[in-house]
Amino acid sequence: MALPIVAIIGRPNVGKSTFVNRLAGDQTAIVHDEPGVTRDRTYRPAFWNDRDFVVVDTGGLVFNDDTEFLPLIRQQALTALAEASAAIFVVDGQAGLMPADEEISEWLRQQPVPVLLAVNKCESPDQGAIQAAEFWELGLGEPFPISAIHGSGTGEILDELMNHIPQTVETEENPEIKVAIIGRPNVGKSSLLNAFVGENRAIVSPISGTTRDTIDTIVERGGQTYRLIDTAGIRKKKHIEYGTEFFSINRAFKAIRRSDVVLLVIDALDGVTEQDQKLAGRVLEEGRACVVVVNKWDAVEKDSYTIYDHEKELESRLHFTEWADTIFVSANTGLRVEKILELVNQAAEAHKRRVSTSVINEVLEDAISWHSPPTSRGGRQGKIYYGTQVSSQPPSIALFVNDNTRFNDNYRRYIERQFRKQLGFQGTPIRLFWRSKKVREMEIGGPNRATRVK
Repeated sequence: MALPIVAIIGRPNVGKSTFVNRLAGDQTAIVHDEPGVTRDRTYRPAFWNDRDFVVVDTGGLVFNDDTEFLPLIRQQALTALAEASAAIFVVDGQAGLMPADEEISEWLRQQPVPVLLAVNKCESPDQGAIQAAEFWELGLGEPFPISAIHGSGTGEILDELMNHIPQTVETEENPEIKVAIIGRPNVGKSSLLNAFVGENRAIVSPISGTTRDTIDTIVERGGQTYRLIDTAGIRKKKHIEYGTEFFSINRAFKAIRRSDVVLLVIDALDGVTEQDQKLAGRVLEEGRACVVVVNKWDAVEKDSYTIYDHEKELESRLHFTEWADTIFVSANTGLRVEKILELVNQAAEAHKRRVSTSVINEVLEDAISWHSPPTSRGGRQGKIYYGTQVSSQPPSIALFVNDNTRFNDNYRRYIERQFRKQLGFQGTPIRLFWRSKKVREMEIGGPNRATRVK
């Protein structure tokens, strides 16, 4: 990243993610009264005075304990420090000085970055200075009493932070393509992210639910910038309890909405499950472009018919997203991983494409000449007067007809296929709005006026 990076460090449950939300000016990071909610390092843009910078939330540090994800969390924090211009060490003013704080401060003194000390949870201005005074013992300089919840004291520590991060020069940024990586737990989403980046950017573990927050990572390939958004695995709704997982999945759904293209990751060993179908339906509902990524292809026993059998299953069970390209990859070996971005480029371009009204009507004229609209038993035939694109992302086309009830689902699908075939809308959903003449007349003031407009 071109902007300077500030790492937020501390033991579990001292309010690091709340502090990050305060600095970034939103509530993207998951905040929950449970240690270990944040595990990966999460990058967020921030601004103070005349400086733009990036703040990195990290997992709670625990030394002398190698159970579960703790060694991986320490590695993530170390990586964040290695690329940071400065670090802010967050401690809990209400709990007071803890042995774990002393261990972390000793470790931070060995790192080649300046460290500021933020004493969080000092909600009372009168008591804040008293609570912070105890932390002079850590030998990290002045402890700044702050309240991440209320924002008090954050201005003082940010003023000091400006002395330790370089001023950036504004440059024209490449347009980003935002790519959300979604799927069921343990299908290899984080492994796929790491394969793109070429480092252990996200914690990878065979334990389901390793990723909690959505994680943004910037990748550049061939002059194009991508924002890759790793998300928590999405289980069936009936298995989800209110708490950390509930918030994680809400973040994943928000990631779909803010993306341009969604990578729907499917486990090649499990095949297409009911939950995969629901996620594909969610992508379609949100109107996002999509690439179906079948991961763990290296683990599948193959013969000359294997890939065709898998393609047939995908076509059958994901028929409502037949417009999405499919690629078989292995995040573990890197097989075809880089080719995913080529499909992302194509899908993103189709997703934002705008087509002139004249071209749309040429396609309609050709489609109608090959297959006329259906005729009712009473001899009344549907007529399409003209069409025009009304929006993009996804491409949305309004078709003005005599009576939309005269067009059955088969004919509507036929028209959609013709648009895809002639205009190249591969990788993105298309929305067709069939607008009856009767509705049109009501909107503009009656049949006589409608005739004049026409």
